Amino acid sequence: MALSQAAFKAEQLLGHDTNSITAQDVTNPANDAAWAASDSSMKALAWMGKNKVQVVEVPQPKLLEDRDVILKVTGSTVCGSDRHLLHGTVVELQKGDILGHEFCGVVDEMGKGVKGLKKGDRVVASFQIACGDCYYCKNKLSSQCERTNSNTIENAMYGGRTAGMFGYSHFTGGFAGGQAEYVRVPCGDTNLLRLPDDVPDEKGLYLSDVLATSWNAVVDTGVNEGDVVAIWGAGPIGVMALDFAFLQGAKRVIIIDGVSWRLDFVKERYPRAETLDFTKLGKGESVTRKLKEMVDGRGPDVAIECAAGEYAKGWAHYFEMLLGVETDTSELVNEMITSVRNFGRCGITGVYVGYVSSPASPFRLRIPLSITDTSTSQTNHFNIGSLMERGIRLIGNGQAPVHLYWEKLLAMIQEGKIEPLKMVTHRVDLADIDKVYALFDAQDDGMQKVFVQTRFSAPPCEGSPSLQRL
Repeated sequence: MALSQAAFKAEQLLGHDTNSITAQDVTNPANDAAWAASDSSMKALAWMGKNKVQVVEVPQPKLLEDRDVILKVTGSTVCGSDRHLLHGTVVELQKGDILGHEFCGVVDEMGKGVKGLKKGDRVVASFQIACGDCYYCKNKLSSQCERTNSNTIENAMYGGRTAGMFGYSHFTGGFAGGQAEYVRVPCGDTNLLRLPDDVPDEKGLYLSDVLATSWNAVVDTGVNEGDVVAIWGAGPIGVMALDFAFLQGAKRVIIIDGVSWRLDFVKERYPRAETLDFTKLGKGESVTRKLKEMVDGRGPDVAIECAAGEYAKGWAHYFEMLLGVETDTSELVNEMITSVRNFGRCGITGVYVGYVSSPASPFRLRIPLSITDTSTSQTNHFNIGSLMERGIRLIGNGQAPVHLYWEKLLAMIQEGKIEPLKMVTHRVDLADIDKVYALFDAQDDGMQKVFVQTRFSAPPCEGSPSLQRL
């Protein structure tokens, strides 16, 4: 927590850039009376420090800008990316920041500049905040919007910015998230998609992130008719990527994980898929060797990483990350590179934060020594030789541009081509969402994907799990 605050202080000293058209660092209406509706309060989930989140009572947000929309939240969820926030591995989190980047709701209030929406509309929000007018937005590449995130450190470290994102630290603009009863949506006429009556919240919610992210992983990496695809990670993103890979014509899909119940979940709901439990490999066996055996001695055509760089498998990377000489492990990326056939394709969708660390530090620092320092290690032991010599295409899939895909994906839901509820295992109440984080982080209780209801939610739709109080 101290390091996260230090990064935020560094950003304050450096100062934001002037590119953003919307207010930055508005992460909780309780922090400033000017952001809050004075006569009402709401429940929301706040980050309270490393490995600690808490449901708190805070003021409701109010309209701040002409294109703002205030939503009554009718559904949200917890994403694998939220685990990185819980662990404090994303910098510039502040105690009290409201979390949650996937949510849907009903329009409650609108600024005078909002077009195409009316009070009472059912909508889903994209997890990224796009202006609608810049170069990237005009090309529907909304996750790279140039005018909603003015964070200086992100720009220096990545050589460019992402869009602002809901509930994902001041590093991505500092916006309050939707794991709450109300949320303010900047540029609401751009970042909200109306949901038709035949798509209930329990399906439409997932257009916010997981469906677009999984689809982007598959189409951006280039899954073609007849391909054999290997997917690292059997969480919600990996499972939907599996579904989409078959939809794109993959001949075989092999999903790799080390949590037995998640692989059992895949076998039950996706019987065409093949599974590989890396924890049950024999002495001298490896994921690469096993995949070669399974696929004609050459390996899969395509590999997609849907796990993350935060979790080390081997002791070497574990200690390097613990000591601060590595920030993201290269193990899964190396497995993909060595597993695919020559001239195969590898896509990275799991989060790799990539902050510069100090080799001299006994702690895992995820802030730069200076904004120009690129000499310290980020990812060690990367197998660049195999990448080059065997002609492997390594693709950073990026934060999925939701606006590019969500209308197409909505139509696919309506046509029955995809069924988001296949990945949903739990329905919970917002009051219990702090407990969900603990269970989700422990990969416990068979919890794959949740639907989080609020006091404004409609009764469960057909096929939705029943409410479970925790």
